[in-house]
Amino acid sequence: MLSKFSKKLKQLFKNKKTKCVSVIRLHGVIGDVGRYRGGEAINLHHLKSRIDKAFENKNMVAVALTINSPGGSPVQSELVANYIKHKAQKKKLPIYSFVEDVAASGGYWLACAGEKIYASENSIVGSIGVISAGFGFVEALKKLGIDRRVISQGKNKSVADPFLPIQKKDKDIIENIQKDIHQSFIDVVRESRGKKLKEEAADLFNGEFWTGKRALELGLVDQLADMYQTLEEEFGKDVKICEVTRTKSLLQKLLSVRAAGFDLDSLISRGKEEILWEKYDF
Repeated sequence: MLSKFSKKLKQLFKNKKTKCVSVIRLHGVIGDVGRYRGGEAINLHHLKSRIDKAFENKNMVAVALTINSPGGSPVQSELVANYIKHKAQKKKLPIYSFVEDVAASGGYWLACAGEKIYASENSIVGSIGVISAGFGFVEALKKLGIDRRVISQGKNKSVADPFLPIQKKDKDIIENIQKDIHQSFIDVVRESRGKKLKEEAADLFNGEFWTGKRALELGLVDQLADMYQTLEEEFGKDVKICEVTRTKSLLQKLLSVRAAGFDLDSLISRGKEEILWEKYDF
């Protein structure tokens, strides 16, 4: 008799357990930079333990990604997105992506890890393309009277040297790499969005970016809504939203403080990040 009562009590307690949604924050530039503007470097090395932790929460019903990124490394975009999808498949949990200010280029690649993508009306979404940029210092060397000396083995070892005039063969090598990466990006988007994409309405893959409102019309997002509204509608008002944060040791905190100083490396990193963000500032 006591055993039956105990089982019923356990079942009742089990039914009343609060549903939990883990939140993984993907804010910053993808790659080795991204410590400024309230973000951090988005790469698998930094995020792996946090992603693992997100899928270990009790009473899990879903995982949410909050995204605010102008892009960066296509490799790290792929690695992070694939690892999140791998964990979700293993745990049989849905992934929801929520675009905040920006999900452009690699940021949108990350958003495609979700089975549904949500955005605000004025979010910036898209930029499905590949870009390489640099500077040429050929004339500067002439004016300064500097003689550049390069010794190498392999005729293409010094591709797109900024101190030499750009050559067609160099441009062809870089463009071929870009085409391969661009096609990989397109494949990811098509696999994620499927028949939702309105490819006839615009050239979705020319690097252009849009507001969340226009992205909805193009099929790049599913709905204009914020995370809290969506998760309450999906799982009830009592759903527990648990943001997974990175736990730092005292040594890591001290190193972070030092890294935030204004040394040359920090300034260069900040410059790289500002170039990526600047395009989407309105």
